[in-house]
Amino acid sequence: MPGTPLDRDSIGHLIEGSPPLLEHYLSLETQLQPNGFDLTLQGVARLTTPGAVGAEDASRVLSETQPMDFGPEGWLQLGAGPFLVTFNEVVNLPLDIMALGRPRSSLLRSGAGVHTAVWDAGYRGRSQALLVVYHPDGYRVQRDARLMQLVFFRMETAASRGYQGRFQSENI
Repeated sequence: MPGTPLDRDSIGHLIEGSPPLLEHYLSLETQLQPNGFDLTLQGVARLTTPGAVGAEDASRVLSETQPMDFGPEGWLQLGAGPFLVTFNEVVNLPLDIMALGRPRSSLLRSGAGVHTAVWDAGYRGRSQALLVVYHPDGYRVQRDARLMQLVFFRMETAASRGYQGRFQSENI
């Protein structure tokens, strides 16, 4: 039914399509959930400069970042604060599917959260999100950990024009 979230079987069918809904995932069996798909951690970066948003796109400035190195066995100790995370998976949204990202509950129960924007119909890329560690003593993450669940929605009407923004084909 249009306008409703996709279930596991529908998502799995779209992953088998061309182009696949998701590519470069680590384990279809582990990541495919009843109501979405878990995205896994490829990298973490510190935000090193302030950003800006203005009334015009030309006045938009993204924060500069500095990649962080994972330690032994792929672990990284994060202090309190914001971090830009990049996911392993490449998302390919057709014109009749959009998505929303939600943090996995284990992050929330430990004082960390993931903040995202909308994945617009027609978007293709290896997405990024904001991981915020609220716990004053920090949080540990491991490379390839499942951080966030992407929930897909079939739109009642396909977009006449898909995503055309600056993040199209990002990090591919």
